[in-house]
Amino acid sequence: MELDLGAVRAFLAVVDDGRFTDAADRMDMTQQAVSKRIAKLEAALGVPLLRRTRAGARPTEDGAAFLPQARALISLADQATAMLRARHRPLRIDVLGHNSAPIEIVRSFYETGDAEVDIVVSRGAGSRWTALTDGSIDAAFGRVTGPLPPGVNRVPAALEPIPILVGDRHRLADHRHVPMSELSGSTAWMPGNTPESEWADYYRHLGAEFGVHIDTSGPAFGRDHIMEKVGASPDLITFGNKTQFPGHPDVVQIAITDPTPAYPWSLMWHDANRHPSLPDFVTHAQDHYHPQAQWLPAPDRPHFPTAQ
Repeated sequence: MELDLGAVRAFLAVVDDGRFTDAADRMDMTQQAVSKRIAKLEAALGVPLLRRTRAGARPTEDGAAFLPQARALISLADQATAMLRARHRPLRIDVLGHNSAPIEIVRSFYETGDAEVDIVVSRGAGSRWTALTDGSIDAAFGRVTGPLPPGVNRVPAALEPIPILVGDRHRLADHRHVPMSELSGSTAWMPGNTPESEWADYYRHLGAEFGVHIDTSGPAFGRDHIMEKVGASPDLITFGNKTQFPGHPDVVQIAITDPTPAYPWSLMWHDANRHPSLPDFVTHAQDHYHPQAQWLPAPDRPHFPTAQ
């Protein structure tokens, strides 16, 4: 005996909605078509599944017994369909931000291969873990120092050098690069550092080790506002680059040396993910990773062993 999945769906719709008319509306079908499907299912099974009453429709004893298996059957069919659709959709990659090193890794993967990609921007670890586990994203970049959720893997992907931005009246404005010791006692204004975010934690470590005060006060009114404040100040700095904050001629970018701080990007994915392009993307990210002697916070160093 082969069951018609459409007929099983119609049976479940009537049970859930309690009326043939409501089930028909939800399935975008006529009431007659729903009735025919259920009659076909009852004929195949050899038993009545529904009893019509003035209050609507209720499962018979046989219908109630069949109900759990019917739900399991439809759930399995939906999972199989979703799995196949997932294999043929673009690879969904969470880059955390559009102006950071991971976007270049994704771009080069797209340009050198034949895989389609979708760029996703999350708000950090909380939503990332859920999305990796349920398959709504296939891979994600970010900074992670603690234990990973079950089934999630991680490889080092990039160490992104971090420069500073200062106004053209700042004492360091005519320098192309400065040693980190020169920043001791400075205030880095970073209102976009969301409390408890992975990047805010990074700058807390950096500030504590090198004597830089990280000021997150005040609302973040956007990049232009930050650049206006930094550009007009003779002593404020912010960590960032001209890619993140373009179009401000009164702001100067300066490289940091001795040591150069780097933001550590890991690539993460879930064991259960079967997107056909995912293994190639993981390999591409690993090939892209070229570590140098850069500064990292202590919690990151075990995951990037060649960095200082």
